Amino acid sequence: MSFIETGIPGLIVYEPDVFPDSRGYFYEAFSQKRLSQAGISLDIVQENQSFSTYGVIRGLHFQLEPHCQAKLVRVIQGRILDVAVDIRKGSPTYGKSFSIELSLENKRQLFIPKGFAHGFSVLSETGILLYKCNKFYNKESEGGILYNDPSLNIDWGIPESDVVISDKDKELPLLSVCEHNFVYEAS
Repeated sequence: MSFIETGIPGLIVYEPDVFPDSRGYFYEAFSQKRLSQAGISLDIVQENQSFSTYGVIRGLHFQLEPHCQAKLVRVIQGRILDVAVDIRKGSPTYGKSFSIELSLENKRQLFIPKGFAHGFSVLSETGILLYKCNKFYNKESEGGILYNDPSLNIDWGIPESDVVISDKDKELPLLSVCEHNFVYEAS
């Protein structure tokens, strides 16, 4: 098992040890103890699952403090491109995005600390994303950033002609005018 730094403080890729045999495989998908040993604090209160078809982009979403969520994201069917954008004021990587392919095959997970906008695109015919959160969903604290904000220059891995996005997500603001209340706290 390994925890891999991404170059953005607090944003960590988790690659579990997988034990295959003639019957299939086994791996520990979640261990509070192992996360804690890696310096990750995540007291889970909610788990969400999202099913989408090829070309769907969901995001970039966040919840404002005091309802801001840290997440542990993985895929249980298909392939997705998972994207996190650092929007913590004062962060040395403010406005930087990180993307990684998560799939059933590679079994990677992404830990996204609070203070990030999060989104994903579906690269396979269908995809199921599962993510654990440390705070409950709170509609009144929802926020977001436009998925194709030119300042972020995110390559979602899908031709623009194939992108499927909700009307709500099409109306999200650019990062430069986005209202949020996240502050970087160096560890």
